[in-house]
Amino acid sequence: MQKLPSYGFRDTLLPLLSQKLLLLAILWTFPFWLQAAHIIGGEINYECLGNDNYRFHMTIYRDCAGNGAPFDGAAHSPFPATLTIYKGDNPAPYAIIELGEPTITNIPPDLSNPCLIAPPGVCVEEGVYTFTLHLPYIGESYHIVYQRCCRNNTISNILNPGDTGATFYMELTAEAQQVCNNSPVFNNFPPIVICRNEPINFDFSATDPDGDQLIYSFCTPYRGGGPDSDNTEAPFGVAPNPDLPPPFYGLTFLNLYSVQNPLGTNPPMTIDPITGIIDGIPLFLGQFVVGVCIEEYRNGQLLSVTRRDFQFNVANCEPTVVAQIQNDDIKPDGTFVVQSCGSHEVQFINQSYQTNFIQETLWSFDLGNGQQLTSTEWSPLITFPEEGTFQGSLLLNQGTTCADSIGIEVSIFPAIYADFEYLQIDSCTPDSIYFTDLSVSEAGANAIIQWDWDFGDGQTAEEQNPAHYYHEAGDMPIKLTVTDFNNCSASTSQTLPYFPVPPVIIPAPSAESGCEPLSVHFLNLSEPINEAYEIQWDFGDGHTEFGVSPSHTYENDGLYTLYLSITSPLSCFTDSVFPDLIEVLPSPVAGFTYNPTQPSNFEPLVHFTDQSIEAASWYWDFNGWGESYLPNPVFEFPDTGKQLVTQIVTHLSGCQDTLSRIIDVEPQVRYFLPNAFTPNADGTNDGFRGAGIMNGAREFVLQIWDRYGALLFETHDPKTPWNGYAPNGQMLPPGNYLVTVRYFEPRGKEIKLKGYIVLIR
Repeated sequence: MQKLPSYGFRDTLLPLLSQKLLLLAILWTFPFWLQAAHIIGGEINYECLGNDNYRFHMTIYRDCAGNGAPFDGAAHSPFPATLTIYKGDNPAPYAIIELGEPTITNIPPDLSNPCLIAPPGVCVEEGVYTFTLHLPYIGESYHIVYQRCCRNNTISNILNPGDTGATFYMELTAEAQQVCNNSPVFNNFPPIVICRNEPINFDFSATDPDGDQLIYSFCTPYRGGGPDSDNTEAPFGVAPNPDLPPPFYGLTFLNLYSVQNPLGTNPPMTIDPITGIIDGIPLFLGQFVVGVCIEEYRNGQLLSVTRRDFQFNVANCEPTVVAQIQNDDIKPDGTFVVQSCGSHEVQFINQSYQTNFIQETLWSFDLGNGQQLTSTEWSPLITFPEEGTFQGSLLLNQGTTCADSIGIEVSIFPAIYADFEYLQIDSCTPDSIYFTDLSVSEAGANAIIQWDWDFGDGQTAEEQNPAHYYHEAGDMPIKLTVTDFNNCSASTSQTLPYFPVPPVIIPAPSAESGCEPLSVHFLNLSEPINEAYEIQWDFGDGHTEFGVSPSHTYENDGLYTLYLSITSPLSCFTDSVFPDLIEVLPSPVAGFTYNPTQPSNFEPLVHFTDQSIEAASWYWDFNGWGESYLPNPVFEFPDTGKQLVTQIVTHLSGCQDTLSRIIDVEPQVRYFLPNAFTPNADGTNDGFRGAGIMNGAREFVLQIWDRYGALLFETHDPKTPWNGYAPNGQMLPPGNYLVTVRYFEPRGKEIKLKGYIVLIR
């Protein structure tokens, strides 16, 4: 073997031992991938760049629907992507090329028939390896070989597919080297899904940059590699390295299948040697390996053979075009029923769907005596010659694989007309309305068999001549639908202005008695009325209002008479008086003051003074700390903060009033500084500290300074005294010393104190 110049790829001749060690590590890390099948096809072609340089494109197709191994050399792949080059008939490898990572593209199914939908679960990825080689002219062929196991175990037309790999091969002949040839390139991606019982008709043609003659044929897909995952680089390992040289062995086809008839069609599938068009109708479901070869000739001399090995999936495909029309009924056999009453013209409404796949529409109706009515419009208007029943059909895409059709039955019946009148005896008095049917059917005097009344208030009836009582007022939309024995229907509507006044006025107050101020909602239970009526209320306290059901507040105590009048939109009038309907009881007015106005933890005792009006009894609640029934109680709050004090006073009538006020019991501190101390160890006044109550104080700091500004003492505890010594333990002499104090009161106010103390010894 020799090392070839590399152009955009990495080539290497790995020592056999190091390759085996690497493979053992891969086997340990990725045992599942080593077993999984994934290869479903591929091909190799090349470009001549001049000066004995060639750019190769190896395309491998992978099944990505299952858990098959990734492309060799791709991210997370257990194997590098390597291929082997041989010269002439020499069985020893000329070079082993490591290709690097492929360019991966997901290939969706290409459905040549737009009316067919592919089954789910089909997934194909294309991995393209591009590499450049310097191959000097040698007067004999170079053989470029890539082998890999394994194919899908579900393949139907070959023996032991799950244990059989593939060989992807290109021979760079001496003739091709001599003329700097370019191999042909397939124009189209091979079909992934083929529909059973549907023609394939696929273009497998290629383009040759040099314009050479191309001959197409079915050819044998080659085997390569094997299921041996213990010796992965061996000739029958999952990834042979080096790849074996030619000659190669073809796949073993099962009975009924062959290289020339890989799908087992009858008649056999064909490929046009000139155009590359494949024809045939698949009969069996499954997955099938197919090989296609392109022989390239120039001046009668064979330059190259390009091989494509690919897997086809044959599936049941379902047509998506569905014929459907607007109908009056559908018979059990699926026939669409359309009827016309009183008109020989029928407007058909085409509701067929997947319209983007519908190229042709044909309507056809049999008139008898060999006569036909037809139309190719989407939704035609068709005139029938007479009354009767006519059979017909709608055909979509007639004669194609994307066709559908329905049967149609058209019935032309005599006309039917709906009509009625109503009688209202007194428009101002609520009473039943009497309806009389005036409908007519040309099918006969007794042809009408069904009456459907809608009275506009949510109520219905099925009598021919009903009477109806309305509990509501308004413009009532009356609708009558009649149906005859031909199932022909007709409808008509009229509006009934129904606005009588109620025979009895019924006001329903939310309260007939209560304490002042008394708010009352007056619900009007009179019927029939609505917002169109003029309804006036006089509440008996000098206030009036218009509306169906108003609300009103009585401010003063007393008995009040209610007056209510109702006028309909038709000027019908009624009224009523309701004497002493509402009783409003007198209420007290709560009120109090307290002293001191600013209580604190030093003055927690508060005196309350009643200032209520017309109170007969009292109740006090002191924020849950206590209660009292005295008019002027005294209460001592056990804690500081905002305290809710509530006074409830009761009138002799039983009416109450409540007043709540928040009293702030302020948390306070007291702190004082003495002006002298005598640290002489006599047990009296030996330490200096402040005095007072500091509960709740924060961030306290006391500092002692000498007259030169030196800090002698500092404490954050108000109870810690200064003993008159310097920080180094030296006893300080008698004299004046500066004292500073800073702290925050419980509610955040900052306090600063400054003064002088006298140290006496």
